[in-house]
Amino acid sequence: MSTNVKTSNPMKVITGTDTRWSYANVWEAKSINGGTPKFSVSLIIPKTDARTVQKIKTAIEAAYHEGEAKLKGNGKSVPPLAAIKTPLRDGDTERPDDPAYKNAYFINANSATAPGIVDADCNVILTRSEVYSGVYGRASISFYAFNSNGNKGIACGLNNLQKIRDGEPLGGRASAESDFTTDEDEDFLA
Repeated sequence: MSTNVKTSNPMKVITGTDTRWSYANVWEAKSINGGTPKFSVSLIIPKTDARTVQKIKTAIEAAYHEGEAKLKGNGKSVPPLAAIKTPLRDGDTERPDDPAYKNAYFINANSATAPGIVDADCNVILTRSEVYSGVYGRASISFYAFNSNGNKGIACGLNNLQKIRDGEPLGGRASAESDFTTDEDEDFLA
């Protein structure tokens, strides 16, 4: 009889395959506002992916309960979940001018260590150009409570990424393939 029992972490979520990656800083850690360099990605989750959205809400709640002592800090009581910062944000409200965030939620996930990155067949991706802002894939993320410098809330840690398919690059940059698909030489001096 096998004793390999997979224990479930209620604060860990694997997103659906229609999650789009934006601001994908997954190859080199970058510092934001002079802080500790981190690997990060903004995960755009369609509102139609109700299963992933519910798993995230459940994991945030689990992280809240697990971190009540941390959230309480030196205070007399634990602030209600609705009163603290949480990572699940509404793209229609917070990024109304960005079409990539229309009808979607988003989460900014980060980590001090590099995420593992694999393709749809779980082969390690080593070619940096394969992973860019705009691809679709699953993300393994974990939620945890934080209380530092007067800020309390739930944050999202980035574990691993699985690229499922290519997508239109975000950020307005055209790919080399799309720039050179024409057979004609355009006379740019005309």
